[in-house]
Amino acid sequence: MSQPWTTEVRAPGKLYIAGEYAVVEPGIPAVLIAVDRYVTVRVRDAVGTGHIISDLNAGSRLEWYRRDSDMVIEADEALFSFVLAAMRIVEEVVVEFGEPLRIFDLAITSELDDDSGRKFGLGSSAAVTVATVAALCAHYGLDLSRMEQLKLALLAGTEVQRSGSGGDIAASMFGGWIAYTAFDRAWARRERAQRSLAELLALDWPGLSVRRVAPPDGLRLLVGWTGSPASTSRLVGGVQSRKDQGGTDYAHFLAESRRCVTSLVDALNAGDREGVLAGIRRNRELLRQLGERTGITIETPTLRHLIETAADYGGAAKTSGAGGGDCGIVLIDADAGIDGLLALWERADIRVLNLSVHQPEGPVE
Repeated sequence: MSQPWTTEVRAPGKLYIAGEYAVVEPGIPAVLIAVDRYVTVRVRDAVGTGHIISDLNAGSRLEWYRRDSDMVIEADEALFSFVLAAMRIVEEVVVEFGEPLRIFDLAITSELDDDSGRKFGLGSSAAVTVATVAALCAHYGLDLSRMEQLKLALLAGTEVQRSGSGGDIAASMFGGWIAYTAFDRAWARRERAQRSLAELLALDWPGLSVRRVAPPDGLRLLVGWTGSPASTSRLVGGVQSRKDQGGTDYAHFLAESRRCVTSLVDALNAGDREGVLAGIRRNRELLRQLGERTGITIETPTLRHLIETAADYGGAAKTSGAGGGDCGIVLIDADAGIDGLLALWERADIRVLNLSVHQPEGPVE
């Protein structure tokens, strides 16, 4: 008879509000929110063989065991790449702290896909990484701050996806509205090769910053899903591979994105409604220009329809995340009538996602 689950942690999904693509460069800001759909990870001790069970990827299961201290998996690891990276990074800290390694079962459930398994673009990889790190830290009794757990999750994420900024991981870890800037990944790789993991967690990471941002005053957030899942790693990788071909264009994009997002954060914190709307519109234009210059389809026809119809109703709209499908976001006056807008979206097969902001739990540490 199976033992009861002894540890349970959930991590929220995320949405980008502004700063996409530029945020992959260290120190360039983005604004994100955590949303109230979750990945839940449960852990319990096991004997001999551990299992990873997931309702992601059409319901998957993996067995693992130990050969000395090594984790041995004989099946294809691809479906669980982020989970396994998170498991290994936490256990590296466990070993450094002199604690014994354990065999355990780990179960994953997700609310970040639709009923057919298509992704909404809410950051399921980031959420499962955060939830796995937090659950195993709790299971092993590791006394790590949230910022230290964030660093573990960032390292795990870069083991799988080298081009990501980590903003989705930070939003999932801290909740609420945040301004995020990415760490210097090349610096982290160098330090990782020279230091213990515990030493690396204690350092200030160049570029890395997470700050609370005030939610928009008097504005409502609408999220429309196009029904067309997009590959963030492919789209971001495509822009990164082309960034040197545009001469000064990419540097100009970074400078303008920094200026735009900084102004947006200031407007949010000041309760400047018009400044917030202007920031969203400006960021949309910067992303549209980036797509044109690189030949990457960031704003699909369906997303363009979402944006332009929202503008007709007085809202400010843009793609969220890498674009290429997935979600668009709208900030619109909280008192605005939106029935007509939603009817237009329905006719265009744009699904409104009933999302709220996952409220933060405590300060950023």
